[in-house]
Amino acid sequence: MRKPQTTPIEPMPLLPPLPGWVTVTSNETLAVAAFQSGAALAHLSMATATSHVPMALWRDRLALEAAEVCVRLAGRREGASAIRDALHLAKAGDDPGPAGRIFRQWSRGVARPISAAGLAHALEAVTPERIALCFNAAGATPVERAAQVIEAVLADNPQGETTALILADAMMAKSLGWTHVLPLLGLRVTPRDLRLRGDDLHLACHHAAVRGVAQALAVAGALARAAARLHAVEPRLRAKGAAKAVEMFLSQDAAAPVALARAQPDSLSERAARRLCERLVELGALRELTGRDTFRLYGV
Repeated sequence: MRKPQTTPIEPMPLLPPLPGWVTVTSNETLAVAAFQSGAALAHLSMATATSHVPMALWRDRLALEAAEVCVRLAGRREGASAIRDALHLAKAGDDPGPAGRIFRQWSRGVARPISAAGLAHALEAVTPERIALCFNAAGATPVERAAQVIEAVLADNPQGETTALILADAMMAKSLGWTHVLPLLGLRVTPRDLRLRGDDLHLACHHAAVRGVAQALAVAGALARAAARLHAVEPRLRAKGAAKAVEMFLSQDAAAPVALARAQPDSLSERAARRLCERLVELGALRELTGRDTFRLYGV
């Protein structure tokens, strides 16, 4: 078996981690927790604005991680691999199943600029008017507004955890002036948190925001390094359509060769797409995500 070939890349500085004092959570007041979550969110904005993070890919990878949390909240046991399979291996128009639908909602929710219409497309069962009402949440901080959204959505639908968390992260992103939803609360909110109300829920959301930022930073750093490896080998690719394939891998969590071929049928056949993916794995720039011999998925 041929060993993967690696291509040297320029050293890339790691994204700076959260300062230790931001993550201290013992016996603090709501005001202190709000200060810490605000500091964490500001740190996240500065760290990622000056990095080489592939933003669309970052959001989609975090969407998968948030979907895994929501699948557990729904009482299901599918892990990330099964959730990814459920969505990416479903044929057009097929129902991807409960876990796949949760991932589809998150993936669609982070893909478009924040708007009531765009989120209604992602959530399907929620009207743009209802989403617009959520955006009217009042609060002293973005996290508190997000907590109010969670409370309001769950009051209407106690089983609507996925909807509540997508809209809460949308509210927080909108309050921070970000153009897209970035899963943060969706990464770290617990079942116990979602049973809380009022100030207790606000405190739990401040804690979840800090933990979510730490997790998002780690993912961003890993993806920045992976993107650098992919860019480094791109000049060595000879397949027609390789540039578009690289662009796809830098914008979504995973792709099947057939999806690459369908995206540019005049440039890349399905067979050529498979060869391209295998070549990128050999070069150490791509990973095969399933461990299977067939129905494979690839990602950075």
